[in-house]
Amino acid sequence: MKTDQRIVNAMAELLRVQGYAATGIQQLAKASGAPTGSIYHFFKGGKREVAAAALRQTGATYIELLPLLLDRHADLATGIEAAFAAAAEDLAQTGWANMCPVGTVTGEIADVEPQLREVADEVIASWIDEGSRYLASRGLSDADARAAMYALLSALEGGFLLARGQRSTEPLLAAGRAMAAYVASLPVAAPADG
Repeated sequence: MKTDQRIVNAMAELLRVQGYAATGIQQLAKASGAPTGSIYHFFKGGKREVAAAALRQTGATYIELLPLLLDRHADLATGIEAAFAAAAEDLAQTGWANMCPVGTVTGEIADVEPQLREVADEVIASWIDEGSRYLASRGLSDADARAAMYALLSALEGGFLLARGQRSTEPLLAAGRAMAAYVASLPVAAPADG
């Protein structure tokens, strides 16, 4: 693996586990196995630039999970509830580690790191756009797909926060049931004959 990619991967994991403020360049160097000079060689903007790259990479990877988790279910509502249950199980199995560095960093830096807030906004906007297209491909109207995607992200990120704080899967399981009920209430178009 290339050095710059190792640095970005290490930053993504550090952001997921401990957030932005608690992550320093020396810690990043140790976690990535790259000398400090290499970090600044590849990322002239230092920690902020590496964090931006890690958020973009993580965001692109995480939205790819949507079809992987939901395509196996013919019924979208059933798939959503199952996806939230899988997230709850993963969270518990990791010892309540942060599941989403984008959500964690966004909550932490929104008012103090405007450049990273803009990157988080970019990532979230891409999630909404790509997720909305996916949900529309599953039969929701464009407007319902967009509203559902916002609701799903809000429920998931809020569920992560509450589950971590309470050391309980209950918030994510409840959010999954609520989101499944909401999506089940939406009209679904019949698949087009191809």
